[in-house]
Amino acid sequence: MQVIMVVDDSPVIRKVADRLLRDMGFIVVEAGDGNEALNLCGHKMPDAILVDWSLPSMSGTEFIQEFRSLDGAQKVKILYCTSEIMVAEMTRAKRAGANGFLMKPFDRNILSTKLQEIGMEAKPKAA
Repeated sequence: MQVIMVVDDSPVIRKVADRLLRDMGFIVVEAGDGNEALNLCGHKMPDAILVDWSLPSMSGTEFIQEFRSLDGAQKVKILYCTSEIMVAEMTRAKRAGANGFLMKPFDRNILSTKLQEIGMEAKPKAA
């Protein structure tokens, strides 16, 4: 099964994303800030990351830049999450290595579509 890391300082967003992603058949790892996420990635690289644009320890763009310098990070897909369209910030995130964007709030359909766009296929749990 594929592993997706959710990096967001909001426990509510992490919980919602966790539930949706697990229902889609993914294994979910959560991190509350960029430093925690980088530490976790140093132990086991995920297949994809959802990263919030604003984190307590660093911005989402700074996280992407640091993350992309890790061994094995180039193959990991990244969705940059934001609650508003910020063209300059989104451009910086894309240049840093984001593969796509996810607007908050999101639902199952939006999340599934965005994951498919970056090559992550959901395999829903059997009922």
